Amino acid sequence: MAGITRRSEKEPLLKTRFLSHGTLEVVNLQASRRFYEEVLGLEVIQHAPIGLLVRLGGDHVYVCVETPKAEQHEMPLLGHNGIDVGSREEVDDAHAKLSAVREEYGIRKLTRPVDQHGTYAFYLQDLDRNWWEIGHLPPGGHSFRFQDPKYDLTAPGTAEDAAE
Repeated sequence: MAGITRRSEKEPLLKTRFLSHGTLEVVNLQASRRFYEEVLGLEVIQHAPIGLLVRLGGDHVYVCVETPKAEQHEMPLLGHNGIDVGSREEVDDAHAKLSAVREEYGIRKLTRPVDQHGTYAFYLQDLDRNWWEIGHLPPGGHSFRFQDPKYDLTAPGTAEDAAE
């Protein structure tokens, strides 16, 4: 059941440094690489016969692994990956461009741009059934939410904190 969570007061067990990567399943490495480079503008290297590494604007990467099981799996929409563009106008422009090349790049689904959760965005499902959100956020993406306590429902001084 959804609700306000409580901050842990324990020290973490692990001494982690950064969130390094995620994994995406793909059906065909070549077709996926073409989509990542030509459509999403990602930096791509092939590090293994069945794998690609992709990134954009930082150190976090996705490992894209070709597997026959990818055809059987569909990423849930809520499990999407987010990509930021520079303005609301660029969101609309991206949507128009993708609408024109859906068949060419195997884009399975494309939603309309809408305002939601503090961003203007739309979703697309790629040829591998992975979901992507194309949206406009302030510089740094969602990082601004970590810098302003008003975005943290569990920050000291909130109603939940006062109830304890």
